[in-house]
Amino acid sequence: MTRVDRLLPEIRRRLLVIGDDRQLTEAAALLSDDARHMAIVCDADGVMVGVVTRTDIVRQIRHCDGCACTTLCAQVMTTTVTSCTPDEMLQDVWETMKQNRLLCIPVVDDQRRPLGLLFASDALESLL
Repeated sequence: MTRVDRLLPEIRRRLLVIGDDRQLTEAAALLSDDARHMAIVCDADGVMVGVVTRTDIVRQIRHCDGCACTTLCAQVMTTTVTSCTPDEMLQDVWETMKQNRLLCIPVVDDQRRPLGLLFASDALESLL
């Protein structure tokens, strides 16, 4: 059976991290590339405290006044985050992703510091 750590080189390249004190407009800039789905929000110690997705940004922008949006990532991020660790079995992570209909999932170390972003397509391709 394959563990998540086998895919670390690939999933590290996709890692987007933003501070919880940064403005949502900065997260939007990070996620402007079509291949980017999610930014991991970290506190000052580099620990994951949530995630910001394109959906979070779009949902918030309808409440902003023009280009003067000063909303912080911490105000709109999802704080209940399903994540995995490198030592987990890929099959188990894939099952969790399927059950929760997740396109991607953060990979974190034992202190919840982000290591990468695992896409469902990565997991499925590796399992097949």
